[in-house]
Amino acid sequence: MPANEVEKIFYGRLSLEHAAATTYFTHKSIVQEILHQLKYAYRKELGLQLGAWMGFHLQSADWFSKIDCLLPMPLHPKRKATRGYNQAELLAIGIQQQTGLPLYSDCLERITPTRSQTTQHRSERWQNMREVFRVSKPTAIEQKHVLLIDDVITTGATLEAMGEKILQVPGTRLSLLCFAYTLPH
Repeated sequence: MPANEVEKIFYGRLSLEHAAATTYFTHKSIVQEILHQLKYAYRKELGLQLGAWMGFHLQSADWFSKIDCLLPMPLHPKRKATRGYNQAELLAIGIQQQTGLPLYSDCLERITPTRSQTTQHRSERWQNMREVFRVSKPTAIEQKHVLLIDDVITTGATLEAMGEKILQVPGTRLSLLCFAYTLPH
């Protein structure tokens, strides 16, 4: 049975060891403002600070010791070029600096650009995410328990699509950690 709200999103949809978020995302909240600053106002340092905070809390989780490596959710190269960085990668770097876990930033690829999903429902998000990702260096994560890092989880469609690709690599186990979880309306 799922242990928390984030795990419930994926129950019966994706084989996960663990899934968690460090805070809740609500409309017009400080969390929304922080994420807006990180993603759209070029406040890269926020990603590193939030990641370090996430890493600090991750170390006290009973499942932390079973994680072998960190994988940030990839951005499409065009979006990364426009933004100048991948916010999930900044979170993962902060976590890596706090925990010492290996970070594989070049192991996952977003091969198809997608439009923003902020106004889409779950089924639309899932259709938008089909065949968008690939594991470009599968041997790097074979037989490993990977922790996929992202900034926000809403319906879970993006993480589910990427998670399915990761779990196709032999012997791979998967856990998820996001900065924020969007509460259902």
